[in-house]
Amino acid sequence: MTSSNLLASLPAQAAAKHSAKVTDWTDRIGWIVGLALFVALVYWLMRQGWQWRRTLQGGLPELPQRPGQTGPALLEFDGRYHGSTTAGQWLDRIVVHGLGVRSKVRLTLTEDGLDVDRTGAPGFFVPAAALRGARLDKAIAGKVLTEGGLLVVTWEHGGTLIDSGFRAERAAVHPAWVDRINALSGDRAIVFTDTDTDTDTARRDRKAAPDPLKAKEGAR
Repeated sequence: MTSSNLLASLPAQAAAKHSAKVTDWTDRIGWIVGLALFVALVYWLMRQGWQWRRTLQGGLPELPQRPGQTGPALLEFDGRYHGSTTAGQWLDRIVVHGLGVRSKVRLTLTEDGLDVDRTGAPGFFVPAAALRGARLDKAIAGKVLTEGGLLVVTWEHGGTLIDSGFRAERAAVHPAWVDRINALSGDRAIVFTDTDTDTDTARRDRKAAPDPLKAKEGAR
């Protein structure tokens, strides 16, 4: 190849290299739009599911609030609130009245009950008479932690048994809470066994303390 031909081919080679960098923006924009629509659809379905649950749980009364005065604190910690479910069903999330919102929490136990003071979400108060015991667990409302990483408090509200899950900044304090809450619950405490968090509905055998009124009726 002569020098003149070589010089003539240089602009063509440069143009070819430049054209190779051109991107087909039509395809790329199409993929981006499709992905955005998919994410929007998933979000909409999740929101609809949340609204559906809220409608089904609309019969649950407003959450009780802390009375003006309570006794001295027996126990307290700062940690996280991980959600509430129907008692014994770790995936049956309760979302009404803000119970489905995970948040920071300051938990205080007194002889009068359990005060749940949440950051960025409505707080509530569980009277001592509504406590149905506590246990160590590892999962609630779809959140799975290490074994014993959750303090799960069972309580009754509006005729519904509820599990609420908490985690202290130091999980080592959880056993003391279980003992205290079970002591306050007394004969009303409910014991859950055979926890299985690998199924869609946790299978738990619930053993409740015998009802003294039913026992009297049976004796007649």
